[in-house]
Amino acid sequence: MHARSRRRSRARLAACAAAAALALTACTGGGSGGGQGSGAPGDRLTDEGRVSHLVLGDFSGQTNPKANYNPFSATALGPLWTIYDQLYVINTYDCTEEPQLATGYEWTSPTELRITTRDGVTWSDGEPFTARDVAFTFNLLRDNPALDTRGVAPGLVGAEATSDTEVVLTFEQPSFSRSGMYLQTLVVAEHVWTDVDDPVTFTAEDAAVGTGAFTVKSFNPQRFTVERNPDSWRADTVVVDELWFEKADAGGQVDQLKLARGEYDNNSMYVPDIEDTYVAKDPEHHRYWFPSGSPISLFMNLEKAPFDDVEFRRAISVGLDRVALTEDAGSGYVEVASQTLLVLPGQADWLDPTIPDEGMLPYDPDAADAALTAAGYPLDDSGRRLGTDGEPLRFSFITPQGWSDWTAAANSLKEDFDALGIAVTVETPEFPTLEQDRLVGNFDMTFGVRAGQCSMFQNYDEPLGSANTAPIGERATTNEVRWSDAHTDDLLAQLAGTPDADEQKPIVHQLQQVMVDQVPFIPLWYGGKWFEYTTKNVTGWPSAEDPHAGPDNQHLIFTRLTPVTG
Repeated sequence: MHARSRRRSRARLAACAAAAALALTACTGGGSGGGQGSGAPGDRLTDEGRVSHLVLGDFSGQTNPKANYNPFSATALGPLWTIYDQLYVINTYDCTEEPQLATGYEWTSPTELRITTRDGVTWSDGEPFTARDVAFTFNLLRDNPALDTRGVAPGLVGAEATSDTEVVLTFEQPSFSRSGMYLQTLVVAEHVWTDVDDPVTFTAEDAAVGTGAFTVKSFNPQRFTVERNPDSWRADTVVVDELWFEKADAGGQVDQLKLARGEYDNNSMYVPDIEDTYVAKDPEHHRYWFPSGSPISLFMNLEKAPFDDVEFRRAISVGLDRVALTEDAGSGYVEVASQTLLVLPGQADWLDPTIPDEGMLPYDPDAADAALTAAGYPLDDSGRRLGTDGEPLRFSFITPQGWSDWTAAANSLKEDFDALGIAVTVETPEFPTLEQDRLVGNFDMTFGVRAGQCSMFQNYDEPLGSANTAPIGERATTNEVRWSDAHTDDLLAQLAGTPDADEQKPIVHQLQQVMVDQVPFIPLWYGGKWFEYTTKNVTGWPSAEDPHAGPDNQHLIFTRLTPVTG
């Protein structure tokens, strides 16, 4: 049996084992029972015509999460979109902009952005929201780089409120192309944060004040509950009184069981054989939608040998079987990614037509072997790949604990490296630990998720801009691989100062050439935007038939649901 056949057999066995585990747990009555999955349609309808509660998925990557409502903290609870609002929501499905705390914006010069804020909004503690809160938020991120996890502040000179409803952002260089990043920034209350001694360690546990549609009701390590804010500026659009976020189990099997039982109204999780394990359990109500999202990429630490060698990276890029990877890790739900970093075919209009095969690299282990040897990485008599120092190559690969699809993908890549004579050890730390290690450069290899956004500048600047990285041991913002290249930076500067899309395309083509020729990292597959839901209690979820929002547009989704009346 060929190695690839063995791999696929193992994948099928793993899927069968997962299904068997679900069946066994179902027989024994496992699960936390928090989801009320056995109720009849419409039985959560309140006297006011709203739904009493919805049960949703995980709220933290930590095993024993703590209450942290600082939206800029690396260890914050995940669903803080419930508490805080953005200036605009950018629909990730069709890239349209929908106003939230802002009602308009204008670039009055290449370095000046004027934003008009919404009048009549109040914070959840009753204080009025004004443009001063927006100015404060941007200056907070500028002054505290550790909070700027999305790379908003580099190049920001400052923000100033010129009135209660207008704020002006000033930049060092033209920044047209970063509009989406600024508009999607969550806004915090100046009157809460201004006296905080250390905003980086601040958890806002006793001051989770926002303008969002919900406020914190309760928290414990197993459940995070928010309740409808009746004074929110969009309270009339919210038909759910409470959202219950349930802590996921580390292995995912209990959560898959709960999903199959209908205990989750909505979740975003990887599920093997979803038609049989989910849809078939309640064909009338159980639905899913998995549109393609950002590329999942192999990140190699470019500050370490041999990853700093472009010839090594080029060889590895054709030694990875992406098709088998999507089968093993994606259950056939996902597609192979282009080395250009574009999400194809959706972004095909931006593709450089001179790049062969749309940047889809072939799997050619013989070519990879020959290229590694030619670059000074030969095999010894035992079949081990040697570094330029003559020592066998051995690396670690870190992937988050409990992320079953990513763990399967890491083990899939391990087999590809093994076939090339390179020893790889897969390690599974908890997500906050992994995230911290990735940002400070404490890794050999890991997965990273960049690009797939509506802004081409953001797609290439976040992972490749040298302003977004840092020396090993210091925290990078978004350029975790630590790519630093003057030509790349020049192209990004040109792109940032070019507002016209047609004029941007030749620049984007050159950035694609950087990705293909220099291989700063390796896109592998397009992440499926996992999105499972039931229509038993509410309808109006986005779907392939009605894609009114992307699966990750929670600000839009949870203000557009309709109760089921029974």
